[in-house]
Amino acid sequence: MTAISQPALFAPAQAILELGDAFYDPVEAAPFPQAVLRFRNDRAAASIGLDSLDDAAWVQHFGRFVPLPGSLAEPLALRYHGHQFRVYNPEIGDGRGFLFAQCRDDHGRLMDLGTKGSGRTPWSRFGDGRLTLKGGVREILATEMLEALGVNTSRTLSLIETGEALERNDEPSPTRGAVMVRLNHGHIRIGTFQRLAYLRDEDGLRRLTDYALRHYFGDAGGDAGGEDGPMRLLDHVVRGTARLAGQFMAAGFVHGVLNSDNINITGESFDYGPWRFNPDWAPDFTAAYFDHAGLYAFGRQPEAIHWDVMQLAVSLRLISPAEPLIAVLDSFGEHYQPAVTDAILWRLGVVPRTASDDRALVQSIEPALRAAETPIDRFFQASFGGVIPDNFGPGFDEARAMLANYAPRKARDHRYWHADSPCSMLIDEVESIWADIAERDDWAALNAKILAIRDFGAALAD
Repeated sequence: MTAISQPALFAPAQAILELGDAFYDPVEAAPFPQAVLRFRNDRAAASIGLDSLDDAAWVQHFGRFVPLPGSLAEPLALRYHGHQFRVYNPEIGDGRGFLFAQCRDDHGRLMDLGTKGSGRTPWSRFGDGRLTLKGGVREILATEMLEALGVNTSRTLSLIETGEALERNDEPSPTRGAVMVRLNHGHIRIGTFQRLAYLRDEDGLRRLTDYALRHYFGDAGGDAGGEDGPMRLLDHVVRGTARLAGQFMAAGFVHGVLNSDNINITGESFDYGPWRFNPDWAPDFTAAYFDHAGLYAFGRQPEAIHWDVMQLAVSLRLISPAEPLIAVLDSFGEHYQPAVTDAILWRLGVVPRTASDDRALVQSIEPALRAAETPIDRFFQASFGGVIPDNFGPGFDEARAMLANYAPRKARDHRYWHADSPCSMLIDEVESIWADIAERDDWAALNAKILAIRDFGAALAD
């Protein structure tokens, strides 16, 4: 099939090829019986110059995987290992997805177009390499909501129904199949480094460290294969993941599966499976039904992410002295505390003051939310701009008094702040949106929710 003409602003890239074929396996997409376009994210597509594609071209590229001109000639399934619920697994990799293309976005960043549900690869093991349509719908809702809440997240670019009936143990089957494309700032995971350390591949670790520093952090100073390269990389990852942990908490979000193969070195959240938003500030709230020990519970997410970053440090130890890596790793907490504080103040719509004032304010809000079991989204909607309403009760008196000293970041003049209820994304609504699709093929509720989320994001945005 011939390639489709290149949009004027699309800036293709092939950076991944610098790493060599020991990092990936060329694969082919599954020959799906149908390709019905269900969602296209033109806002995300505009950032990489692909919003001008018509629907037919869109389906050819993101449902049939005709190569984008100038980018990768064939899909690549990336190789990695990882800890899954703290158990090391050397037999994983891209098992139902691949890297379809790379390009530069409107900020000059290297971006990946990766798939989910595109078919079997050498790393599929016993899986069918497919994605359920429900899983794709859930990922749309997760990424749209997180983007609105200011979380550093991948974006769902496309969802195409494939006409396949899939058998699953955790939802009524047969269920409809789909293929999804996500847009994110790289797919290099902590597990990518773990694999190289497991194989004792020092040259590969140095090459990957250099690649990551240059392409994701604009950091070409010094010798990446020397002592300071791994330390600089770890510092970037510590800062980015600590910021992500803070954003998760302020958003009330529970990722569900914070395994080291699901942690992107750029600090961008991606790969949403059993995610949920916490109705109130309950530290033990979990997203995955199989997380029986609460390893990735809401309140344990910073610890879980820090543990994963520790595995990166362990991997880099193969090409670096331990002492500087330990020093950087130990700075996670000092980066996390201001990150969660900044994220909560941003969601409150106020301008930060001093570090001590800001920390004290946040430390008074968290226990008040927990004790009162106050809905997180309602609290932030009502308090945006710096005034906690009296009807939240005396438990918020300390926070109310401190917040009165803060200047608003923006006025409450957007219509969202005067709505009867906040924009939330709790599990009952997710299931209701899916039920409309599953039972009546009615996509109206999903489309309306996306518009509502984007309206919410506009109200919050700087």
